[in-house]
Amino acid sequence: MSEIEDYNQQKPGKTSKQHNILPIWGNEQTMNLNPLILANIQGSSYFKVHLFKLKTYHEVVDEIYYQVKHLEPWERGSRKTAGQTGMCGGVRGVGAGGIVSTAFCLLYKLYTLRLTRKQVNGLLQHTDSPYIRALGFMYIRYTQPPADLFDWYVDYLDDEEEVDPRAGGGGSTTIGALVRQMLIKLDWFSTLFPRIPVPIQKQIEQKLAEHNRQSNASKPSNYRGAIGNGNNSSASSAGNYNTGRTESDRREHDDRDRRDYGDAEKYSKDRPVRRDDRDRERERDRDRERDRDRDKERRDRDRVRERHRDRSRSRDRRDRSRERPRHRSRSRDRRHR
Repeated sequence: MSEIEDYNQQKPGKTSKQHNILPIWGNEQTMNLNPLILANIQGSSYFKVHLFKLKTYHEVVDEIYYQVKHLEPWERGSRKTAGQTGMCGGVRGVGAGGIVSTAFCLLYKLYTLRLTRKQVNGLLQHTDSPYIRALGFMYIRYTQPPADLFDWYVDYLDDEEEVDPRAGGGGSTTIGALVRQMLIKLDWFSTLFPRIPVPIQKQIEQKLAEHNRQSNASKPSNYRGAIGNGNNSSASSAGNYNTGRTESDRREHDDRDRRDYGDAEKYSKDRPVRRDDRDRERERDRDRERDRDRDKERRDRDRVRERHRDRSRSRDRRDRSRERPRHRSRSRDRRHR
């Protein structure tokens, strides 16, 4: 009987060990990072020299505590995108690199350690620095299946600990607002999070709306009134999630899917014209006008060159025609002599 009890006591331990393994979703070689960011991380001396010496999870967490001051992928002022359009600049980060941030170097270092479920939860619940927690949420956003994201984030949707993700400061928010942004938006400063399939995105939005209704119902009326009057900005950003904004975010998400998969022409008539679309159209018109002017100048130059060639040819013909009689007359004179 005692042997059976010992066996039953050992079984849960084995199951919990299997449960502690955290699978990786997506591209296991790149961690689903932007290729330009990944290349800059792997080529940086900070990652290759300094972080290479860190071998344990706790050493990396201590490094995050001392070195991470923001959550952007590039250090402030190091990435020059002025004057670049299309895929050479803007949000996707293609074609213009910079100094990659310590935050993203350490995020990728965590990935090389292949964290367990217990270690990731340790990051999310860490009490020393909000940046340790934020990197834990980013690790989940980049490596875990989209269908599991809400279950990872649901306990932190109303977390009011403050964090400033912007390089140089000035963008202070709460952990709860940060987590909500990761769930409903793909854009993250100068890069993109992995795409969430549209059906899963709709489920996440429905769960967020339901969570928001429950949290508002459980709060006292004076608290909700303070939020409505704008007296508590941090609480409003974390606890009063704007459900009316989800439809526009979903449209933006769908538009990006269609554009990336080559269906922009098909859906362009249904999509309202935005200001940035008008700016792009004006830019295209200016480019076409420049191309037409260049073609006209090129044709004019070709005409001028052709005229010069015709004139030079006609001169050569006249000169040859003048020289021929002169030679003939000399030969005739020789014969007569």
